[in-house]
Amino acid sequence: MTYIEVHMKKLFNIILAVGIFAAAPAVAQSTFSIQYSMGFGNNDVKSFISSASFRGAALEYRYHIEPKFSVGADIGWNTFYERRAYDTYTSGTVSLSGVQYRYINAMPIFAAFDYYLKPDEKINPFIGLGVGTLYTKRNTDMNLYTIENTVWAFGLRPEVGVLVNANEGLDIILAGKYNYGFAAGGLEAQSFFNFNIGIVFKGH
Repeated sequence: MTYIEVHMKKLFNIILAVGIFAAAPAVAQSTFSIQYSMGFGNNDVKSFISSASFRGAALEYRYHIEPKFSVGADIGWNTFYERRAYDTYTSGTVSLSGVQYRYINAMPIFAAFDYYLKPDEKINPFIGLGVGTLYTKRNTDMNLYTIENTVWAFGLRPEVGVLVNANEGLDIILAGKYNYGFAAGGLEAQSFFNFNIGIVFKGH
């Protein structure tokens, strides 16, 4: 197991502990969210796959320490895919001709900290920060050959969004996120934007 993998496992355990600790108090102050996620590549991700990702989802838990502040944990998933036309592609000293199929599976896992601007109103904007790890699995398939890179990288995720109160036990969430994983394991920094929409279940 590499140095990065060891430390990413430790970081994942810390994030998991945050979720467990937050879940211990009364559920009246907790929320759980299920979201559909669209992804839009940036920098190296966009260079590798120019197409957006419309296959994605996210799960979020929040414990509200006070009306304006919460802590919790997030896990997300997005798949980027692109078919490259028949061409000759060169990697190092090797050149191959054919059709390329490119994939990126990205899974951000973050401890989350959110600040709510208008918690007592129907429309409640918020800002947030995630700290954790970004798992990236990148595949290039061509003819009978596959090149695969798998990386766990330290990551950050700023977020802006809004909660719209639907009823006493349910909110609608709209959020924009920027996922950034630092360079690791032979890959450059991996970054992409998310636009998420989902439902938030509020504890009683």
